[in-house]
Amino acid sequence: MNCNLNKYKHLVKRLICTAFMGLGVYGVVIGQNNAQANFLDTTTVDEKYREDQFYVSVTYNLLGRKPQGVSQNGFSGGFHVGFIRDMPINKARNLAFGLGLGISTNSYNQTLLISKETSTYQYSLLNNNDTPFNKNKFSAYAIELPFEFRWRTSNPTDYNFWRIYTGFKVSYRFYTASKFKGEAGNIELTNISDFNDFQYGLMTSIGYSNINIHFYYALNDIFKESATVNNEHIAMNAIKIGLIYYIL
Repeated sequence: MNCNLNKYKHLVKRLICTAFMGLGVYGVVIGQNNAQANFLDTTTVDEKYREDQFYVSVTYNLLGRKPQGVSQNGFSGGFHVGFIRDMPINKARNLAFGLGLGISTNSYNQTLLISKETSTYQYSLLNNNDTPFNKNKFSAYAIELPFEFRWRTSNPTDYNFWRIYTGFKVSYRFYTASKFKGEAGNIELTNISDFNDFQYGLMTSIGYSNINIHFYYALNDIFKESATVNNEHIAMNAIKIGLIYYIL
């Protein structure tokens, strides 16, 4: 079973890497085609243009509402890639709705140890003085469904413009894992049932040209009510800050 899960995990990583590379190639090709089109015929204007329909994002992941004694260590990162259908709602096409589909992977390095006894998950606080460890993290792979309201200063011939995109995102976690490596041994768990399958939260992207600042704040907890430490529910939520790259 562990062998199959590891193969599944590696397959997901390969799919995400392939998607990143594919979008990068797509962006280069689109940029070359746009430049060539502008060079050959500067009089052609697409009055029905759409903007920013592919995205790639890298985020630094924070944990909000941490229980007392839980802290983050090391780098906790997220990678997101997907497609958003741009749907302009005014004649100038600088106001639009966006509805998308994407995939993401997120990891959190922290001091909350997840272990398992029979069919029950156990949670405890790590202290490097008492339990020396090299790594302790949990991670998740998810399908993302973003919905945005989009304002921008775009026009049919200008590909560099200001934008403010704000909205809501729902995610479905289809794979979760935790990993501990220390002097006491190694603990690896997968498909942890105490994780909430669905996550939802608010997001916004602000910036100029292709690369923009991205912020996400989850409105619900990472863990279900069954996850407790020191008789306290682990009510942590995800906060993500990073950069998002848009491609036509």
